[in-house]
Parts: sequence; structure tokens; C-alpha cells
Amino acid sequence: MTVTSGEVYAMCSADSEQPVHPPIRPRRTVEELLVAKGAKPIASLDDLTADTFASDEELEEFVAFIHTERRRDVA
Repeated sequence: MTVTSGEVYAMCSADSEQPVHPPIRPRRTVEELLVAKGAKPIASLDDLTADTFASDEELEEFVAFIHTERRRDVA
């Protein structure tokens, strides 16, 4: 293998000009990543809502399950 300008090349392959690994991506700040993803700040709690449960009964079953699991090992 040969390392040239941050890229690794395999010398034994038929196509030795292709890097074995992709080049290292440049590091970005959190702000740069947010801009690249088009992320927007949360304006209200409504932005965080989701229809996870099909019914109120399903939600109640989930809450009861979590309540039971959290207290299972407490004794």
C-alpha cells in the first residue's frame, strides 16, 4: 500500500489508481452541519408532536408497561 496526500492505494490490485478507502471528510462545526441539513430551531412544542400511538388505549397500555418496568427491580 502507498499513502499519498491522505489517500491509501493498494499496489497489488489491477486498478491501483483507485483509493482503498474514501478520502477523509473535512470536519464541520455544529453550526455548519445544521446549515447543511437545513435544520430550523424549534418554535413551539407542537413542532415535537407525533402521532406515535393509534389510539388513547394504546398510549395507556404503553404508559402502564413503562410504569411496571421501572418498578420491577425496585424492592
